[in-house]
Amino acid sequence: MKMVDVGGKEKTERVAIATARMKMQPATIRRIRRKDVEKGDVLAAAKLAAVMAAKKTPDLIPLCHPIALSSVTVEIGLVGHGRVDIAATVKTVDRTGVEMEALAAVTAAALTIYDMLKSVDRGMVIERVQLDHKSGGRSGAWTRAAK
Repeated sequence: MKMVDVGGKEKTERVAIATARMKMQPATIRRIRRKDVEKGDVLAAAKLAAVMAAKKTPDLIPLCHPIALSSVTVEIGLVGHGRVDIAATVKTVDRTGVEMEALAAVTAAALTIYDMLKSVDRGMVIERVQLDHKSGGRSGAWTRAAK
């Protein structure tokens, strides 16, 4: 086992977008909207967790290169009566991509939401954690086909 040698690669702008979805009871969504959660502002905490996870990805994923992130943008939408959509866009100018950072970000956001709301809705489901887009590097751009 070894870390891939990226020393010979050219530094380019690299972008990755990952998403995740959560399902929960409509009453749980209402509590998020009203900011009626004992632990505090769920969406603010989840966004902060996402940024922190993106920055700490090499500490979480074995053999993942530490890279300087240019930006991490997190969007969380309360959709309908029982769904939360999470998206993270991570950018860098470096020799390796930021797919793992984007995936770690949305996962940490979802886990934070679960943690903050587990006392009122243990049946929440985290699903569809996925890479939706990546660009930069030798392999170029890739975007998930719409279903």
